[in-house]
Amino acid sequence: MRRAPLPPRDGLGPARLRVHGGPLGEELASRFGPEVAAKAVAGEVVDQSGAVLDPATVLPAGAVVYLYRELRDEVEVPFDIPVLYQDDDILVADKPHFLATMPRGRHVAQTALVRLRRQLGLDELSPAHRLDRLTAGVLLFTKRRELRGAYQTMFARGAVDKTYLARAAVDPCVALPREVRSRIIKRRGDFQAIEEAGEPNAVTFVELLSADGLYRLTPRTGRTHQLRVHMAALGLPIYGDPLYPRVISVADDDFSTPLQLLAQRLEFDDPFSGARREFVSARRLSAALDPWADQGKFGADQDVAGSG
Repeated sequence: MRRAPLPPRDGLGPARLRVHGGPLGEELASRFGPEVAAKAVAGEVVDQSGAVLDPATVLPAGAVVYLYRELRDEVEVPFDIPVLYQDDDILVADKPHFLATMPRGRHVAQTALVRLRRQLGLDELSPAHRLDRLTAGVLLFTKRRELRGAYQTMFARGAVDKTYLARAAVDPCVALPREVRSRIIKRRGDFQAIEEAGEPNAVTFVELLSADGLYRLTPRTGRTHQLRVHMAALGLPIYGDPLYPRVISVADDDFSTPLQLLAQRLEFDDPFSGARREFVSARRLSAALDPWADQGKFGADQDVAGSG
């Protein structure tokens, strides 16, 4: 992976932009406005080798430039990110609900990655995997760039045992434990992932642990929203879910109803030492009933928490 020619600044790496071609200043102004174009005037735009580009620089179509983005105001997520473990190589955090793993869309500064980089001064910190913004629990980071690939590959090839806990209703007509298998796809721009006919690409083992609706979910694959889709497909949607089985509008500053889904445990053989690693979240799920069971504010055209 190519190293960015600009170092992280205030916990955030530079933006990578592929240009359409022509004078740089004119393109930045037409695409992003005068404030971004002014970065070229100030000498804050560089090419892949780190050379400073001025507004008159003519670039071919497809050339790549780097610059620091201006951060928009974001609603602060009012929860801490406890560190469960760290050594010279890795850091394991206990991510709260409502905090995205890494910058994406409108969530940039209010992400686990940026907040931990700022808090700990670790510019090369990088997530080895991702948890949905609304899911809490164990999240593994690498602390040095050269380690990143080995840990990310470990997750990509399914060499990590992951255990989740969830709260949902109990239906005696749903036979458990069972393995749920289906084909899940998520199209760009859609809030919800969907199941479709075809070869299964998502497998989850579902167990009911207690009569009050505590479930253990063991994913064998890692599709987007897989656990939420599979529980909803069983007729047991996870409490507090604003997307499944229906879309519920939630304000960005409403932290009153966390999704009752917790990444409770990670286990794996370390790709460098071979030692067995196990990390367990200290968080607990609420035993309350689904607060949205009788709400009717639905509509896929609304701004929805958890769409990222």
